[in-house]
Amino acid sequence: MIVRHGDRYLGVLGLMDTPRDAAKTMIRRLRDLGVRRMIMISGDNQQVADAVAKEVGIDEAWGDLMPDDKVSAIKKLRQQEDVAMVGDGVNDAPAMANATVGIAMGAAGSDVALETADVALMADDLNHLPFAVGLSRQTSRVIRQNLWFSLGMVALLVPATVLGLPMGAAVLLHEGSTLLVVFNALRLLAYRNREEPTQEVSLAV
Repeated sequence: MIVRHGDRYLGVLGLMDTPRDAAKTMIRRLRDLGVRRMIMISGDNQQVADAVAKEVGIDEAWGDLMPDDKVSAIKKLRQQEDVAMVGDGVNDAPAMANATVGIAMGAAGSDVALETADVALMADDLNHLPFAVGLSRQTSRVIRQNLWFSLGMVALLVPATVLGLPMGAAVLLHEGSTLLVVFNALRLLAYRNREEPTQEVSLAV
């Protein structure tokens, strides 16, 4: 911005967005979870995007992007690997719709972004993003465990019943396996305390 008083130029002011205080911590925690590549896609000037990305530790910054450009960027990345897109504005919604997983910042996000996203973080707090990633991965592991255990029990009980296992015992074993599956799933309730003991939870950037 050029500052002028009458016909006299007083100086030039340069302004830029500054990252949130939680951004560096959030990026580090995502890397600890195994996220290999992080890219910031932004409508801001490329120099600004580069500066912010460097400050918080993001691998790449793609600036000067219009909403259609963001969609193209996500499609290009999806040709290489799965992509999660985090955003909060109307301009982010089309890109989130084309990502493998769209994540919206719930408190600050626009209605369009919230409707488009697969996941909505119900607070304007970046620290919830690593929590959501970690919880989703743990949930996927538990689901696979439960499927294998349930199918394995059925595969065991069917031939065992044919070979003479009493029906009562088979039913008891089957219902017992169902309880084990439920208890295994309930372990997810302890994930927050185990992974983030100091956090109070009310769950391409």
